[in-house]
Amino acid sequence: MKVTVLSDILEANDTIAEQNRRLLAEHRLCAINLMSAPGAGKTSLLERTLDTVANTFRVGVIEGDIETSLDAERLARFGIPLVQINTQGACHLDANMVSRGLGNLPLSELDLVIIENVGNLVCPAEFEVGETHKVMMLSVAEGVDKPLKYPLMFQRASLCVINKVDLVPHTDFDLEQARTNARKANPRLSVIELSCRTGEGMDRWLAWLKQAVEGARGRGG
Repeated sequence: MKVTVLSDILEANDTIAEQNRRLLAEHRLCAINLMSAPGAGKTSLLERTLDTVANTFRVGVIEGDIETSLDAERLARFGIPLVQINTQGACHLDANMVSRGLGNLPLSELDLVIIENVGNLVCPAEFEVGETHKVMMLSVAEGVDKPLKYPLMFQRASLCVINKVDLVPHTDFDLEQARTNARKANPRLSVIELSCRTGEGMDRWLAWLKQAVEGARGRGG
């Protein structure tokens, strides 16, 4: 009985996710679902990104948290369209939450929507929200074993961003092993290594993002 209930929940979610996907396609919009464990650096990556792309992409953000608007307050200084969603205990954003968020963004005036999901290594990967790409962020502070322990996050992602590489000299983190483990979960996974603190590798992330935005423009309509 529990399996049936879960199946019904996921089926209803997937129906709304497909509606979100069609809406984004109508507007030729790229939507990135950014997922990670708490503290991996999602908001820091957004800050670095918004600092750089202000004159290139028109960006809107859907900010997901269980409680508080602390991350949204960090992004408010950029003056972008921004929607805060508090899940009130839920460990992920679902398609219906994202649908409401999209409804509060000026989609016709945007090129890119970034959805910062709740920090969690399990549930966000299970719930489609209609995104163009899932991006999984892994930080050096978490260790190289996370792709093996939480494979679904990496299996569902188009890109793995390894953040905090400036800490590598001070840890036993093995970048090559991290890449290998990530690709064990998903052999087609692209991997970018960067540091939100120093800016190292941000050029590769921004190039990937530009390609994703241009790809969505080509698929729309």
